Amino acid sequence: MPRAEPPDQSVIEISKLSTRFGDHVVHAELDLEVHRAEIFALIGGSGSGKSTLLREMILLQRPDAGTIRVLGVDLQDLGDEETIALRQRWGVMFQHGGLFGSLTVRQNIGLPLREHTRLDDALIDEIAAWKLAMTGLEPEVGMQYPSELSGGMMKRASLARALALDPELLFLDEPTAGLDPESAGEVDQLVRKLRDQFGLTIVIITHDLDLLWQVADRAAVLAEGKVQGIGSMIELSRMDNPAIQKYFDGPRGRAAQEQARTEAQGDQSGGSPSSKPK
Repeated sequence: MPRAEPPDQSVIEISKLSTRFGDHVVHAELDLEVHRAEIFALIGGSGSGKSTLLREMILLQRPDAGTIRVLGVDLQDLGDEETIALRQRWGVMFQHGGLFGSLTVRQNIGLPLREHTRLDDALIDEIAAWKLAMTGLEPEVGMQYPSELSGGMMKRASLARALALDPELLFLDEPTAGLDPESAGEVDQLVRKLRDQFGLTIVIITHDLDLLWQVADRAAVLAEGKVQGIGSMIELSRMDNPAIQKYFDGPRGRAAQEQARTEAQGDQSGGSPSSKPK
């Protein structure tokens, strides 16, 4: 289950962020903080600006106004060398994997190491195999190509590549999208394991209610250009805001909430967590 009280040390600080696409306002003086070693989720409907915010945090897009600090570094006006150095401190798992189809899985995982280090090929292959094992994939998967992988394997391989440079911070874009319930549950467990074992700060964009209840320490609900609410899922469920309550009032929201409560009771009584609803 998520931690109750993550350490109060900011890894990401966003202040007065504003973004426009023509006349369309995406962010309107948005404020946000992510603490060290917490699993933080960004949620919101289509057009709420969460994907745009992710691109701004990973230096793929610039906001029109405001500031973003990541790992203590102000993202505004970074030079090329500073940008490269900062990007090596985080890893990104893209929604559709983002793996190169012409490379094997092992080659994909080793690519950041070949680009940013002077390690020899044998050591890079060894590190790639270790990262593959960290995400629960068998060694032979490293010799396969992305087109040969299932959806769950693709997600894990993409995560292994995101971990290649031992990042302090992970960004996960819809890590369980398109997966069956069993595979999604395995990703949930893997995300928690990575945070707990390595002290990673993890930022997730997701629509997966099970993932939110099982994994997120805190979540921020984006709507109308701003953060409508922020807190644990239990705290959000008690907020009287229509933009927030739609995540809890529907049958899927109620089912995920009840499942989280059942598993929490099982943990407290020493029983094994129940499986996810199929």
